[in-house]
Amino acid sequence: MIAGLIDLKRADGEGLATQLTGQLRSLIASGRLGKGLSLPSSRRLASELGVSRNTVTYAFEQLVAEGYLAASHGRRPIVIVDGAGRSDPAGTAASRPTAGRLRLSSWASKLQKTDWPMSYQAPFKPLRPGHGDAREFPNDIWGRCLRRSAVGAARRELGTVNRPRLREALAHYLATSRGVRADADQILILPSAQAALTLIATAVITPGDEVWIEDPGYPGAAAAFRAAGARATGIALDEQGMQRMPGRDAPRLIFMTPSHQHPTGRLMSLARRTEFLRASRPGKTWIVEDDYDGEFQYDSRPVPALQGLDAYGRVFYVGTFSKAMTSDIRLGYLVAPPALVGTLEIAQRHIGLIASSHIQEALAEFIADGHFLAHLRRVRRLYHARRDHLVAGLERHLGEVLSVEVPSGGIQLVARLKRSRADQAAVARLVEAGVVTRAISSLALGKPRDHGLLLGFAAWRENEISAALRTMASCF
Repeated sequence: MIAGLIDLKRADGEGLATQLTGQLRSLIASGRLGKGLSLPSSRRLASELGVSRNTVTYAFEQLVAEGYLAASHGRRPIVIVDGAGRSDPAGTAASRPTAGRLRLSSWASKLQKTDWPMSYQAPFKPLRPGHGDAREFPNDIWGRCLRRSAVGAARRELGTVNRPRLREALAHYLATSRGVRADADQILILPSAQAALTLIATAVITPGDEVWIEDPGYPGAAAAFRAAGARATGIALDEQGMQRMPGRDAPRLIFMTPSHQHPTGRLMSLARRTEFLRASRPGKTWIVEDDYDGEFQYDSRPVPALQGLDAYGRVFYVGTFSKAMTSDIRLGYLVAPPALVGTLEIAQRHIGLIASSHIQEALAEFIADGHFLAHLRRVRRLYHARRDHLVAGLERHLGEVLSVEVPSGGIQLVARLKRSRADQAAVARLVEAGVVTRAISSLALGKPRDHGLLLGFAAWRENEISAALRTMASCF
């Protein structure tokens, strides 16, 4: 008796007709109501269930429309679907397909084997690397910029993906602070720096192309280029960062962080930068310069960007506001070579890598009114002091265990284990104790060449750094 298989709950927030439709659908899909079975009339089933005939009629009509039932005037509905082997839409978790059972792309199937993003990303605790201190951001001023942007939305031109005001403000800022040479229309505004890498990879990489990436380096770059079908080759570092590969032709693309190598913080010399530019072939080899935290230089003036040395339009310059402002702003930018601007703007729309015009207009005002530079000047002093505090604490509490590579800028530093290469085991122990860090070996493209801990200092106040150091000392 079909009514005995159905359990309708009148107190349920879901209507009776919807409940009945779903339960009949599940019974058919699971094979409990087999193909060819005649269902009771709407009048009879309504009486057996104690519901209105309209409720049953709605369920029958919906299942006819979905192809589960066939019905004709004056005849009872008939099941026309063979449910054997079909998964029950409301079935158990064990019956549902999982990623491991599905056919995925070769790139997607490898995602679970990477450590990017960090597998223990959830806890935001000292000394997690990669972040500035959102508590120091002038939210009141930013809020006023957002409100004025919202008020002016009705007067803005529709359909403009990259807002002219922000492009112009950025072009001026990058020219004066980073030595970037670009017109405003070369700048594309994107949801993140990672989105910029995805856009570049989509536009210039053909499956099978070789890409050189620093090793250890930023895992997001390898992810973006591999997704486009590139063969990623890890290039070892020396004291100046990424090394040239003598005797080898330049590849299709070279990804680097020359102003502050990720993760070591090493600065690429002018001679090494010039060497890479000379080795690249205009129109055949592209260089992607990721200046992820170039705003933070403590011991000298910021080194001008590699892009400013390029006379042939070979360099993509990528930046982000998540380090200098707050991570939830979700805005990055790309300074594109002039010859590729039109292509990239079309690709940007096709892929959907479009940033909110509301946020773009607010940020343009924030920069133009001087608030961005004022904020940078203040947090540079704070982060400089925090770096020195962390370095001094590591030497005092953990000098026998760790050797520190003091960066000239940035928001994080590397501390290497003196007597062990088991950095991932050390990270697991620290995370369990409440100190979040990252293993340098997890940033390797292949077999790890380097081992140590990546420790953030910018996001953490000095008392928080001190507490984390005491915990680290007890763990080691």
